[in-house]
Amino acid sequence: MNAGPVVLLVEDEPEMRRFIRASLTAHGYRLVEATTAKEAGLLAPGHNPELVLLDLGLPDEDGLSVTAKLREWTRVPIIVLSARGREEDKVQALDAGADDYLTKPFGVNELLARMRVALRHAAKAPEEPRLTFGELTIDLESRTVKRSGEEVHLTPIEYRLLAYLAQHAGKVLTHRQILSEVWGPGSAHQTHYVRVHLAELRKKIELDPSRPKLIVTEPGVGYRLRGE
Repeated sequence: MNAGPVVLLVEDEPEMRRFIRASLTAHGYRLVEATTAKEAGLLAPGHNPELVLLDLGLPDEDGLSVTAKLREWTRVPIIVLSARGREEDKVQALDAGADDYLTKPFGVNELLARMRVALRHAAKAPEEPRLTFGELTIDLESRTVKRSGEEVHLTPIEYRLLAYLAQHAGKVLTHRQILSEVWGPGSAHQTHYVRVHLAELRKKIELDPSRPKLIVTEPGVGYRLRGE
């Protein structure tokens, strides 16, 4: 009997459901399936899934509103699966509360990797004082950052930026989310703030700032600190 994580799949396309069902059950996941937004709203509270895979183009309601409704009562990771590849669609989904976004078509390995990152992040203690990413260590209690054991001196803005990314490692954070959290709600449209300070931060924590491995850019959308 499978005892893996429970995943709620909200997808109306039969072929895509079969593909995901075969992929996930082969890796031990337990799947609950919904084909409409209404069905998802009924199944989610009863099954208490550990992760939601959500198509945006549902027949009765847009997936963005499903995301917003889920976020009213749960912090379960939501990975959006959609044929909409435009940057604005990705930004809207992430701003609505999704944790990640995969554009169709996608491969099994990429889907499974994104799911592992989302589940691992959700399982972390919310106040974990020390976060480690390869050679980089962030101590949230002492507000210190070390790379290969050597302390890295960051400005207050650089530290807040790094800490926010680290606390949401593996998740794509939009420019609006970063600006609101690090600079305040009134800075939501000052996207150059993020670009300038992130460039300085990369110089201090990346081995090769021109080819960043820790903080990666999601073009037109935002940034992701690698969770693996």
